[in-house]
Amino acid sequence: MRISVNLNAHKIVEEICENPLKYGVSVNVTDTGAKIIDAGISSRGGLLAGKIITEICLGGLGRVEIFGMEYEGIFLPTVSVYTDHPAIATLGSQFAGWHIKVGEYSAIGSGPARALALKPKSIYKEISYKDESNVAVIVLEASKEPSAEVIEYISSKCKIRPDALTVIVVPTSSVAGFVQISGRIVETGIHRLVRLGLNPETFLSAYGFAPVMPVHPDNIEAMGRTNDALLYGGVTYYTVSYEDDDELQRFVENAISSVSRDYGRPFAEIFRDAGLDFYKVDPNIFAPASITINNIRTGKTFTAGAINTKTLKKSMGLIEAVKNALRDD
Repeated sequence: MRISVNLNAHKIVEEICENPLKYGVSVNVTDTGAKIIDAGISSRGGLLAGKIITEICLGGLGRVEIFGMEYEGIFLPTVSVYTDHPAIATLGSQFAGWHIKVGEYSAIGSGPARALALKPKSIYKEISYKDESNVAVIVLEASKEPSAEVIEYISSKCKIRPDALTVIVVPTSSVAGFVQISGRIVETGIHRLVRLGLNPETFLSAYGFAPVMPVHPDNIEAMGRTNDALLYGGVTYYTVSYEDDDELQRFVENAISSVSRDYGRPFAEIFRDAGLDFYKVDPNIFAPASITINNIRTGKTFTAGAINTKTLKKSMGLIEAVKNALRDD
């Protein structure tokens, strides 16, 4: 029997709908019967909302925890993610691979609904997966709730009725938004390794963690900090079954963010220098700070990269704050 990321996620959605106050969200039903869950626009959202939304994004195939970790004197909440279905949970569900543009409305779509709409189709061909479900769940990174036209567009692409659709809206500049983006650390590493040529079906299990940076109200700064959490604070560990250790070692060495020409600079600075155009940013920067891979065929383990606390602090403005404090003394 095939795993259904949408059916799995829908069970988690029911938990949110039964306990909206617990998760700091609001649940509204449109005229066509679609559910819209606000996790940070008018509702306050929070860590719990971010945690459970990340598990929804993973299609119910991963576990997410939040714990505290020290980064050279700075304590930050940190998200850990693990899954035994890496390709389907991350590339097949969590990956933010659906750019939704309907009229004036624009949002980045992630989560299980992509596996029904096959967005993008090339990924599902790579991982040999297609979901079959009569319900769909999508997570939109946006600052506005979708209109009736957007609901109709998404449900039609998923080939379901609007009343079978759940849309979770999470603004980037929110606690839940920062949590669910840091929760993409495992997917970030897998996506980078696959782009380098590693077959996604070789992944057997995956684990990773990344800090939850302090939230910033400015969208560019918020986007910068959420990216920095992955690029400079993200740590990943994968178990694979692969026939060539030498090739695997080369993948690991080239799959970390430090190979990028832009490495060491906060992402908001990189993005501004690129004229706010993602296509002008070196794609090599979109990778974890650290990757470790264990090959169960040979028992060998390969690792590269490290957490860059200096750039994390610069992204948070902490270096400047320390200098100012010293100046005041």
